[in-house]
Amino acid sequence: MSATYRATGDRIDHTPDAAVTAGDVVVQETLVGIATKDIAAEALGSLAVEGIFDVDKEEVAFAVGEDVYFDTDSELATKEEGAFMGKCVAAADADDDTVRVKLVILDAAASNTVTGTGTGVA
Repeated sequence: MSATYRATGDRIDHTPDAAVTAGDVVVQETLVGIATKDIAAEALGSLAVEGIFDVDKEEVAFAVGEDVYFDTDSELATKEEGAFMGKCVAAADADDDTVRVKLVILDAAASNTVTGTGTGVA
C-alpha cells in the first residue's frame, strides 16, 4: 500500500454546476465549505473546509463552543437545523448579524445530510 501527498487539506477542489460567489457557503452531503473566490459555472475552483469565518446568522444568540449549523433554505447559520458547520468561537448576541465559526468536518454518521449553496458569509 502507498499514499501520495496531494495538499494540506484546508481546501478542496470544487466544480459547481452554477456560478459560486466568494463568501458562498457550499454544502455537499455532510461537508460544508466556503468559497473564498468567485467560481464560474463548470470551472474548477476551491472551497475552504478549515478556518474561521464570520457567517450571517438567524436572530439567535450563540455562546463560545456551541454548535453552528447552516440552513440552506434560509442561507443563514442556525442553532438547530441544517448541515453542521462547526463551533462558535466568539459570542454573538441575537441582534448581531453574524456568528464567528471555526469550520469543523464532522463524521457523516453524526450529521444531517443536506446539499445546497448559500451566501451566508459576511
